[in-house]
Amino acid sequence: MELREPYDYVDEGTITTPAGFKAGGMHAGFRKEPGRLDMALVEADDVCSAAGVFTTNIFCAAPVTLCREHLHGQGHGLARAIVVNSGIANAATGEVGMRNAQRSAQVVSEAVGCSEQDVLVASTGIIGQHLNIEPFERCASQMHASLSSDPQGGHDFARAIMTTDTVPKECAVSYVSKAPGMEGCEIKVGGCCKGAGMIMPNMATMIGVITTDAALEGPAAHAALRAAVNVSFNKLTVDSDTSTNDSVFMLASGAAMKDLPTIRQGSEAFFELSAAVEQVCVNLARRMAQDGEGATRLVTVNVSGAANDEQADLAARAIANSPLVKTAIAGHDANWGRIAAAAGRSGATFKQEDVDIDIMGMPVLRGGLPVEFDEDEALRRFEQPEVVIDVGLGAGPASTTMWTCDFTHDYISINGDYRS
Repeated sequence: MELREPYDYVDEGTITTPAGFKAGGMHAGFRKEPGRLDMALVEADDVCSAAGVFTTNIFCAAPVTLCREHLHGQGHGLARAIVVNSGIANAATGEVGMRNAQRSAQVVSEAVGCSEQDVLVASTGIIGQHLNIEPFERCASQMHASLSSDPQGGHDFARAIMTTDTVPKECAVSYVSKAPGMEGCEIKVGGCCKGAGMIMPNMATMIGVITTDAALEGPAAHAALRAAVNVSFNKLTVDSDTSTNDSVFMLASGAAMKDLPTIRQGSEAFFELSAAVEQVCVNLARRMAQDGEGATRLVTVNVSGAANDEQADLAARAIANSPLVKTAIAGHDANWGRIAAAAGRSGATFKQEDVDIDIMGMPVLRGGLPVEFDEDEALRRFEQPEVVIDVGLGAGPASTTMWTCDFTHDYISINGDYRS
């Protein structure tokens, strides 16, 4: 079955674009800045299929541990709501942190009118400080009452989860199904995330929420989410660090499929939906790289001709993580030698005489040897908001794409002052 991709983007698309969801954000007091939104809540109209993908960091935060429990240790289950606070990560907080995470879920469940097990929680911010529960207890009912299914509700949610982000990151797509038994059914997928620094799989320093009005079985939701994360958030790096709180959630309300059977893993309807989820996640991952701390350029690294997928990832990741490559881009320097050196130390297997490199569409290396290029033209091309690096290894059929950003002096300033 031929899928239509990319799917259509929805104007002002956000997590409330799919039917069956409402969301919002407010200032609850987790942050000192008056008026800054720091508590976010998204609710489904009813308990629905849910899935989650979480950090692999051993120093995982209490909310991550709690969500794994609520999703039965298998990454999928049922949920009604997701609550997020920004400012305090509730990580490295021991038993007190776990009790606080549980209490936050309990307070929100009472406000929403659902089981505590059906509330997923996430926190982002400073590590090692205890989470103040009072804002949850004071604001949960007010937050629940103020939620909206309008785009503004989703926009407020996206702003409330931001930390060092300079802009909210959100989008939504829609498609009309061609799958047997679902012909003509319009499905929407929305998403938002936060993340600008401490970004490196698995996953990034991020909180992400994906919503869809498709009806999905739990294992299918988890499979679609995991596959999308692997080609989006797990192909993203700003500074090669992985955080303690990384969480991406997916909720499937089923509101667009009231009289239709639930989508099962492996069906044509599943592949349609998976493509939409992937498109949303890739869009959000690119926005995160573009908004990397102190960044001035989005950088896309395409590696082709690798012996296998693992080798392609090794080469792309080494190039995308290289401080020398990233600072060269910040200086608008088409320094192909740094790119070649990064690929050469990556652990990928290839012969240098087979390697081709292009920067911004300009050939700079062919067959392992430099190609003369116009430096003035290179400078002009570096003025584009996205810098694309293409590397062909000449060793096989595999390829991959990674997203990163340039390194500037502002990155040091932002992180040097983070706790000040």
